[in-house]
Amino acid sequence: MKKILGIELGSTRIKSVLINEKGDILASGSYPWENRFEDGYWTYALEEVKRGIQESYQSLSKAYGSTIETLDSIGISAMMHGYLAFDENWELLTPFRTWRNTTTEEASKILSKELECTIPQRWSIAHLYQAYLNHEPHVKHIAHLTTLAGYVHHMLTGKNILGIGDASGMFPIQNHTYNQTMVQRFQSLTHINVNEIFPQIMLAGDYAGCLTKGGSLYLDPTGALQEGAILAPPEGDAGTGMVATNSILPTTSNVSAGTSAFLMAVLEKPLPHSYPEIDRVMTPTGCDVAMVHTNTCTSEINAWVGLFHEVLSLFGTRVDSNTLYTKLFEVAKEQTTENLLAYNFLAGEPIAHLQQGTPLLIRRPKGNISLAEFMRAQLYSSVAALRFGIEILEKEGVFLTSVCGHGGLFKTDYIGQEIMSLALNTPITILKHAGEGGAYGMALLAAYALDSEEPLSSFLEKIFSNSQSIVVEASIEAKQDFERYMKEYKKHLGVIPFICEEE
Repeated sequence: MKKILGIELGSTRIKSVLINEKGDILASGSYPWENRFEDGYWTYALEEVKRGIQESYQSLSKAYGSTIETLDSIGISAMMHGYLAFDENWELLTPFRTWRNTTTEEASKILSKELECTIPQRWSIAHLYQAYLNHEPHVKHIAHLTTLAGYVHHMLTGKNILGIGDASGMFPIQNHTYNQTMVQRFQSLTHINVNEIFPQIMLAGDYAGCLTKGGSLYLDPTGALQEGAILAPPEGDAGTGMVATNSILPTTSNVSAGTSAFLMAVLEKPLPHSYPEIDRVMTPTGCDVAMVHTNTCTSEINAWVGLFHEVLSLFGTRVDSNTLYTKLFEVAKEQTTENLLAYNFLAGEPIAHLQQGTPLLIRRPKGNISLAEFMRAQLYSSVAALRFGIEILEKEGVFLTSVCGHGGLFKTDYIGQEIMSLALNTPITILKHAGEGGAYGMALLAAYALDSEEPLSSFLEKIFSNSQSIVVEASIEAKQDFERYMKEYKKHLGVIPFICEEE
């Protein structure tokens, strides 16, 4: 039996999953962490990246029940985009700037015009150009620029490599490499050649190096794990979500709903028009994808659940977090939202044209409010911004027939699926291993790296051939309530920039 490891560094958890060649889960582990807002940027310390990976792996090893001395293959995934700049010795030049930052509006607008292609604020090239515009001293010392997955992959293998899905969130791709026309245009603006500093692009199944001795100690400081495991090209969380839900072929779609939310619709052909709300990215095999991304999804719900924990503790009551989430989600079933509006913008939200995070709850003075209505409003808020992008896709003739979901929003049976079904206007399917999310998808990519003679789609069909699934479509009454809510949501959205100006 082969042992295959997938690790994903998500926004709130570093998740590790161990599988065999059939895709069966042997063990899993995790490490909770949170980003910090320091000196105007959302960031994670690289020291915690290392510690988190090691503790997540040790958690998995403990769950496995015996010492893991060898692995056949490893895959690393992490949140896409962001800015990790290093000098020629791979020394970090400035703290990690994550996808959550909305500090690159100027760069995004200029590059979108100059490159004649939408460049979202999250993209690595937008962060690089903004640093250039700001005359940041470190820019002239950049020798390597990569994503979080690319950095960890380098630490394990010594190689500067990135899967095409993750790379497509750094810079526009054409013919499986960085678009050379745009590379030249960017160089004319900055004298920076991204070919020299960006990672080498690889497709799913390509050989992306092997675990070095130093890499094995980075992962397992006990020294039990031996070097030599094959590594798959590192990918972003969007790509691993597509793999984990078997959604890599044209007309398939998946949605991830956790700290952030993003829909990935695999296209039969590129969209005819460019929109700032829609990213053009790729599957791990290089197919075109329309990505609708929102910076915030469940973060505000998490904050309110923390408050309810605090209230319960005043009365000496201790409730398991999973139980509390389940109860609060379930109380929102069959509830309308006539008196409350919730905006969950913990960070800036480009898709809603907001540069600053301003969580907001609006209550109408008429009528009473209930816990059920409060939770329903929070759940609606978690997906409302995503609806903006769906409306654009529908205008372009891209109608979703069914979407596979994964992420924290779907941990409670039914309600999370129903809420997402309302936003996407389509049934939502949850597969058996959806709870393992992108770490499971990355483990599958690592398994594919061991035997990639057939197309990835055929490999995944065998993995998921007997997978159990649950399909939920919202009721007509719920659809009517959500449409009414969205009408009010859009109507009062303009109050948020006004509040920001007052601050």
